Amino acid sequence: MKKIAIYIALIFFCTIDAQKKKTENTANFELGSGLNFSFEDNNYRFTIGGFLQPAYTYSKITDKKGTNELNVQRAYFSLGGKAVKEKISFFIQTDFSLSQPLLDAWLAYHPTENISITAGQKRTPLNNKEMNINESQFQFTERSLLSTSLTNTGREFGLFADGRFQLGSFGIIPQLAMTSGDGRNSFGSNSRDTDRGGLKYGARLDLYPLGFFSEGNEEAIADLLHEPNLRIAAGAAASYNKGVSSPVGEGHGDFSLYDAGQKLKYPDYRKFYADLLLKYKGFSLLGEYANANATALDGIYTNQTATDLLRPQQISSYLVLGDAYNVQLGYVTLNGWAADLRYSRISPEFKDFENSVMKDVSAYTLGLTKYIKGNNLKIQAAVSSLQYTGDINELKADLVFQIVF
Repeated sequence: MKKIAIYIALIFFCTIDAQKKKTENTANFELGSGLNFSFEDNNYRFTIGGFLQPAYTYSKITDKKGTNELNVQRAYFSLGGKAVKEKISFFIQTDFSLSQPLLDAWLAYHPTENISITAGQKRTPLNNKEMNINESQFQFTERSLLSTSLTNTGREFGLFADGRFQLGSFGIIPQLAMTSGDGRNSFGSNSRDTDRGGLKYGARLDLYPLGFFSEGNEEAIADLLHEPNLRIAAGAAASYNKGVSSPVGEGHGDFSLYDAGQKLKYPDYRKFYADLLLKYKGFSLLGEYANANATALDGIYTNQTATDLLRPQQISSYLVLGDAYNVQLGYVTLNGWAADLRYSRISPEFKDFENSVMKDVSAYTLGLTKYIKGNNLKIQAAVSSLQYTGDINELKADLVFQIVF
């Protein structure tokens, strides 16, 4: 009997100890936050999400018949997770409206709460403010003329480091990047389609002299949360891409240039951005400037036999070179209605060179948005007027419905 009593006591105490060590695992779904799983008292987190953007577009160019298009503008699916104790997180995101759907695939290490080091493919911080905003957070139905002219998806493969620091009421977000310089999926579709040129280096710095935006309000241009006090974000970014073979440095093999020895030789590509974002009680104002230029042009030939030397200005027929401006103003009411106005202009570096990739174009856009549940469920409409050289005008109208799951 004594042995049986001892065994029962041991089982009892072991059961109590196991109950003490039992961890809580949960699962929940919320529109905009995806399907979330947490394990071991939230030490391990896993999220499944995405969003859809069905869209209708009407376009009419001077002296041409108008066109109508109904499609899915974006179809995103994402997987993400974080191991809190191990200080590691990962994220994978695809867009099934693209022929090559992979957008993001990265692994990050967080040595402190304010510093992250990331390896993989993700949106580079080396572009303008609007280009750093996620596609589900658009203020208009589409990005500005500045963003779409100087970038593609904004994704690149490489190493990234960023921090977030606050000194009193002053906020600082520094970011560094070293990438392949060939954009997303930069290694091509097979072993023979490899990177071309060298690496891309750059940095971005954002300053918040009056303090950071409210939590969740930094992810969008529009002031959805009605900042009670004026908030300002002043930023600048610069990058140097060693040897590019695509118009905006987000790809490779779009053109071939050579040196005197009949070997491939590509120009270097530089970009500079400056932007300012203000938010106050539903009002928002964004101003952006960008410049793209090329260097290391000496000794470049346009043919492999090295007989046709690259002529002055001719480099602009291969690369997007010049200046761009973007200004957008908006207001969001407390019940979720928003009206926005935008003016954008791109200007080629060589205005008298007809074969420039970048053309002289200006655009006005008027947008109207109904935020039903923030950016997670909304309806957007926009009308744009684009003016090209030669008195050519394009009228474009968009209607986009978005649901984030």
